[in-house]
Amino acid sequence: MRFDRQKLSWALYDWANSAFATTVMAGFFPLFFKQYWQAGAEAGLSSFRLGLANSSAALLVAVMAPILGAVADRTARKKRFLAGFAALGMLMTGALFCVAQGQWWLALGLYIGASVGFLAGNIFYDALLPEVAADHELDRTSALGFALGYLGGGLLFAFNVLMLLQPAWFGLADATEAVPWAFVSVSLWWALFSLPLWWLVDEPAAPYRETRWAAIRAGLRQLRRTLGELPQQPAVLYFLLAYWLYIDGVNTVVVMAVDYGMALGLAQQSLISALLLTQFVGFPAALLFGRLGDRFGPKAGIFVAIAIYMAVTVAASLLRNEAQFYGLAVAIGLVQGGVQSLSRSLYARLLPRDRAAEYFSFYGVLGKFAAILGPLLVGAVSYLSGSPRLSILSILLLFAAGAWCLGRVDLEAARRTR
Repeated sequence: MRFDRQKLSWALYDWANSAFATTVMAGFFPLFFKQYWQAGAEAGLSSFRLGLANSSAALLVAVMAPILGAVADRTARKKRFLAGFAALGMLMTGALFCVAQGQWWLALGLYIGASVGFLAGNIFYDALLPEVAADHELDRTSALGFALGYLGGGLLFAFNVLMLLQPAWFGLADATEAVPWAFVSVSLWWALFSLPLWWLVDEPAAPYRETRWAAIRAGLRQLRRTLGELPQQPAVLYFLLAYWLYIDGVNTVVVMAVDYGMALGLAQQSLISALLLTQFVGFPAALLFGRLGDRFGPKAGIFVAIAIYMAVTVAASLLRNEAQFYGLAVAIGLVQGGVQSLSRSLYARLLPRDRAAEYFSFYGVLGKFAAILGPLLVGAVSYLSGSPRLSILSILLLFAAGAWCLGRVDLEAARRTR
């Protein structure tokens, strides 16, 4: 399959916003929060506050996404909603530059705002996938987005790690001064590489001509109608339940990995380097999973990824040193992009194309509800038990239950009823 201008422009948004996921969510924010904004606080308390912040952002998105998705479908404003939330994320990320030492409450407030922009924007970005790719192109197009996300996010993360390790090369006094500039670089990177999507990706005209308030009322009616229809769509329901369960573990690994490593006493530089390694392993691995989806179907690829994640979870509970952390980073890099890209393309096969934003809002909401439970559970178990090793094992049941539900998704039956 050859990628045309629209597919490449759409996929470049993954390159743009993945810098937030890598440098901010997975990398520097947990590190800086624990060592600078929360300096002197007990480790379990800072982990709990970070988990609560991630859960709060996810809850805000979960509450508003279905209504906004229904309105976006009726008004053909997926790109406009995406632009608004992306701008929120960019501005809040850049504003972290101004947070002084000890102002953990302000840092968390800005982080929540930036995370809302990132998470909500992705709902409308995902909803554009059926607009730029036909059914037979979904797996590879989705995989291209995640692959570029790993590469783009990894490149900026590598630059930011270099700033952290060699601040004098950039005219900075020390690593503490470098981190706020890393947040600024993410904001600028996100803005610059979003431009091709705004300029080159077409969105079909709205099938309705309505005022803003009429669109909101009609969107609410449409949302109620869709919720009533879902029980008659077992493939959609089983997939959403499966996704909710297994992506909980995936999201927890993403947002809590550095915090977990620090709680075990691993070296800061090793944790950051391992995250960087994950990014560059993830680039070819995501493309490979796209081909796997083409040949064997997206369900088979997701099953492989879940099995590897379960093995990684057990291994993480036995983690002893930095070398083992590097090994787990490679294993995660091999499957993280694959499970995300194939989940997106499998779901796109199940939904009505003219209601993509609304249906992807359910997909996004369940992913965010999963992100509410996972980080909060890991943080709370760590705080109450004093054992981060015990807390990480709590997600095994979610992976297993997700795999069982995924096995009940009948893709062929869903295609006949679309």
